[in-house]
Amino acid sequence: MISVIVPAHNEQQVIARCLTALFDGAGSNELDVIVVCNGCTDKTAALAQSFADAGRPVRVIQTPIASKVHALNLGDAAARAFPRFVVDADVLVSGATLKRLAAVLEEGSVLAVAPRCFMDTTGSSWAVRAFWQIADLLPSAREGIGGSGVYGLSQAGRRRFAEFPPVTADDGFVRIQFQPHERRTVQDCRSIVVASRTLADLLAITTRAHFGTAELRLRFPAQFANRGPTNHAALLALWTRPWLWPQLAIYTWVKLVARWRSLRKLRAMMGLACAQPASAAWERDDAARASSGPVPAVSAHE
Repeated sequence: MISVIVPAHNEQQVIARCLTALFDGAGSNELDVIVVCNGCTDKTAALAQSFADAGRPVRVIQTPIASKVHALNLGDAAARAFPRFVVDADVLVSGATLKRLAAVLEEGSVLAVAPRCFMDTTGSSWAVRAFWQIADLLPSAREGIGGSGVYGLSQAGRRRFAEFPPVTADDGFVRIQFQPHERRTVQDCRSIVVASRTLADLLAITTRAHFGTAELRLRFPAQFANRGPTNHAALLALWTRPWLWPQLAIYTWVKLVARWRSLRKLRAMMGLACAQPASAAWERDDAARASSGPVPAVSAHE
């Protein structure tokens, strides 16, 4: 059996499609799904409970604390099986894909796995599509733990840390627990993430991503070396392709502004002696959730 933890904060627009995808290609006796509704003021819990009422193996946990990390710890404590996966509520990944990823973990050669992310830019502006066109050409696109919205751990892998700590990037934290040879992104598996619609929304989530990375570097300097190679060399090489210059200009601008904003935020929090920055509140792209239309069919393989 595979345990799946889905932290959910006011996800009524996407939780049903997330759970529907999870049961695509997986039988009811193959999954143990825990939806942790944290600080919800909408119908997320009721919608998740409707799957349980229909006979699906879904358990719903509710907490008034709106914190992803708190939700992860509650779900992890309630989970019954390994391999154990975390799936963001706004991400689509099929049960067949989770079974494929679980099989990789069960081989024993790695302790952590993830699918490769497919970024659905159907409703996005040209600038957002340009950003993700470049991002998809870089090494980070082939690293699923931290970007795909899905990661899985074996029982031995889960022993690498106690509780999830109060950090912005839980997936980044999990990633640096393992050396590159101990984790694997299974390239023929994918998750689907709906991209931001506007450049402003993209800048906000990219700033959050940079903040999460800077926070991990500051708090866990020894483990941060496990993060893996940067995109710098590959990005420089792309500038030799003139037909990509417009897209590269957008990508570079977004990354530079996001990095500057994230470092400014980090310095401000350090000045306030904030020991646990950004852990209690959810930061996400609500516009992508509200406006996302049909997405590509979820499959185990690309």
